[in-house]
Amino acid sequence: MTTRKSPALPSPDVARPKNKLLSCLPPDDRARIQAELTTIPFNNREVLHRPNEPIRRVVFPNGGVASVTMAMQDGAMVEIATVGREGLVGLEAFFGEAIMPTETMVQVPDVDAEVMTAEAFVREMNRPGPFQAGVLRYWQGFQTLIMQSTACMALHPVQDRCSRWLLMAHDRVGRDQFHLSHEFLATMLGVTRPTVTVVAGTLQKAGLIHYRHGLVTILDRKSLEEASCECYGAVKAQYDRLGL
Repeated sequence: MTTRKSPALPSPDVARPKNKLLSCLPPDDRARIQAELTTIPFNNREVLHRPNEPIRRVVFPNGGVASVTMAMQDGAMVEIATVGREGLVGLEAFFGEAIMPTETMVQVPDVDAEVMTAEAFVREMNRPGPFQAGVLRYWQGFQTLIMQSTACMALHPVQDRCSRWLLMAHDRVGRDQFHLSHEFLATMLGVTRPTVTVVAGTLQKAGLIHYRHGLVTILDRKSLEEASCECYGAVKAQYDRLGL
């Protein structure tokens, strides 16, 4: 009597995190990566990376928004990029003992994020496969964001830039209402807090948003897109093309 071998059982489907880079991995790769991850709170004003210190961990947000900022000698700060659940913070660790002049801080909080040590991240990036491909694809989009943001800061009015930033935050948090302080918005736009008050007030009077006590509510998404500069659409098109 011939004994038939039972078919091999598929690997268990590890619960998908909300972070898009991690959730799109095949089950076996996700299970391997999951073993290297620790879940941490994603709290408001939490500093993920400090300037001029080695990057020792890589953070995969499950929601919210982290801001990458650059400080000038006079203390002024300006945002150069943002990261949400589409990507990760600390990719520079792949290039060795990375010490960056920027600071990365949580500006729109969410429930949690996944964290991997820099050593584990480099090990995974040296393994060809879906994880490496996904991270490199995200890096392309991130570079587009930095370049477009640089041009936007130099060329476009502050109200247009504010609309662009609110749209990007809205895309990432996945809800119409989120916390955002005047201080953070001023840093993001490279302006003073009184200017933020004027700009936010203009958008509010037009019925596009409601902004009070650090709480933003998007009321008219379509009109906010029309009020934004071309940079929002350019970055979104690139992210969509890359599947981010």
